[in-house]
Amino acid sequence: MDSEQRRKRKQQGRIYRPACAKLLLVRSLTVCLSCLVFLLFISSDRLPIRRDGSFRPVLRTSTMSLLPAFLTGGGGGGVFHYQNLVVEGRVLLPDHLVLIVSSKLTPPTDNLDCVYYDNMLERAVLKPVISVDGYHQQLKSIVRCHLPPLNFSASVNLRGRGRSGDVVVERREWLLRLNQSVVPSWNKVVYEAVLDSNGYSSNVVVFAKGLNLRPHREADARKFRCHFSLTDFDQGLFVFNTRAIAAAQEVFRCLLPPSILNNLDKAKDIRVSVSRVDYNVEGADGAPLPSVAKVQVINSHEHKSNTRKYELCACTMLWNQASFLREWIIYHAWLGVERWFIYDNNSDDEVQEVIDELNLHKYNITRHAWPWVKTQEAGFSHCALRAKHECKWLGFFDVDEFFYFPHGRGRYKPRPNLLRALVKKYSDSPKIAELRTVCHSYGPSGLTSPPSKGVTVGYTCRLEAPERHKSVVRPELLHTTLLNAVHHFKLRDGYKYLNVRESKVLVNHYKYQVWDSFKAKFFRRVSTYVTNWQEDHNKGSKDRAPGLGTEAIEPLDWRLRFCEVWDTGLKHFVMANLADSTSGFLPWERSLA
Repeated sequence: MDSEQRRKRKQQGRIYRPACAKLLLVRSLTVCLSCLVFLLFISSDRLPIRRDGSFRPVLRTSTMSLLPAFLTGGGGGGVFHYQNLVVEGRVLLPDHLVLIVSSKLTPPTDNLDCVYYDNMLERAVLKPVISVDGYHQQLKSIVRCHLPPLNFSASVNLRGRGRSGDVVVERREWLLRLNQSVVPSWNKVVYEAVLDSNGYSSNVVVFAKGLNLRPHREADARKFRCHFSLTDFDQGLFVFNTRAIAAAQEVFRCLLPPSILNNLDKAKDIRVSVSRVDYNVEGADGAPLPSVAKVQVINSHEHKSNTRKYELCACTMLWNQASFLREWIIYHAWLGVERWFIYDNNSDDEVQEVIDELNLHKYNITRHAWPWVKTQEAGFSHCALRAKHECKWLGFFDVDEFFYFPHGRGRYKPRPNLLRALVKKYSDSPKIAELRTVCHSYGPSGLTSPPSKGVTVGYTCRLEAPERHKSVVRPELLHTTLLNAVHHFKLRDGYKYLNVRESKVLVNHYKYQVWDSFKAKFFRRVSTYVTNWQEDHNKGSKDRAPGLGTEAIEPLDWRLRFCEVWDTGLKHFVMANLADSTSGFLPWERSLA
């Protein structure tokens, strides 16, 4: 009898053992196995590597397998065009939602819809995507979606539009997991990461919003740490943590884990985040920021090590300025710029078409989709990393800014490649790493419509006193923080900048153009630390146009403003050297085809 009772008690213990204990045991085993898999990937050199030599760890596909894997409705040829794609990140920007897709979406992409789910998973709303862009050397894609409706989740999905146009139907348990995931807001997210290797040392440069570092100053790197993982950080599967060695503004430079350092190919596509730490208190670490950043290897893809460097390159960030791009590139190519990096900040005009047309004529332009708003300083730091493997000198200036050599003052005979010749004199300098030139700001010059021959010929009246300056730098000699104030960079210790005399070279800044062109500045400012003009802050900032409020209302005398000195020097320079001798046409006035 006693033995029978003991047997029953054992059975009851097995039946009523708490479920949470089993759950904890399964979770612990899952975490341990995941860590073990990651360690094996990192430490072993016998793992299968892609034939191109790059290691692409992609273990997690649960974020969103695109069509048709989870659909039970829909159909049609358009659906299967998007098979086997994964959305690996989402970021909620102020005016739209960005989705990062793991593969390149090839045209046509006008049959893609964004799918929005209400918080109760009772309704789904479909809206066409805003736009699709190539991303990370065209290996991935960016899809822009409208903001979700009220009471709908930001965990937006994608679907292809088939012939039937049926409403999408998905597994409810998958949607529950999707809706529970946190979509980072733009004010707190790690958004880019780049492997920086120069043959002597290698580390990772991480770009993040949300740590609120002071502008234009180097921060204490000891207060930050980088985290590396194969999965999203909300799963808690951190395998390697390393310390930061430099920090400024939105840029953090961290050491690589030793196992990755021994095989840099394994760094590609590993997710990275940043956290703040208190180095005076052991264990007082903040949580890593939400992250959509995976390590990008850029130098091996775009430039061969045995290829000569270009003497002079240019980098700019733009938004809806396709109409100015042709003049800006053709003119500066005549002055000697050989390579162009265009950071496109969510344009919806014909920027890509203009670039494609120019590239047919060997202008050597790369457009880089940069979806991150108000990050001009970070974008320029990113551009410096890309360009240093290709360029001896790199100029940072806007598409309404034009270098000008005032030959009329008896200094120079006009000839091509003047700007390249200038920087080349200092390419081997043991001290000079940056050349700075003053800017003169031009006004509407009495015009009420955009000049047909371009800004260099149309705007001829300016302010008398120069404003600010622009710089051309040697990207290999920038400070490890990549700290910049848009107009200039912090240099490595032991190097300095040179102010080039105004009589030798200057920049014409066509800042205050006719109102139809100028008013766009009210709706988008790209610098991180410049207030949008529609906000009632910093009205005395030099970035703002004097005398204007927070609304884009044209003053009655706008065409006459900012006119103190009539200066036709660059106009005559352009007409004498670039205009067709028979027709008088300038090369940017007509199609290049």
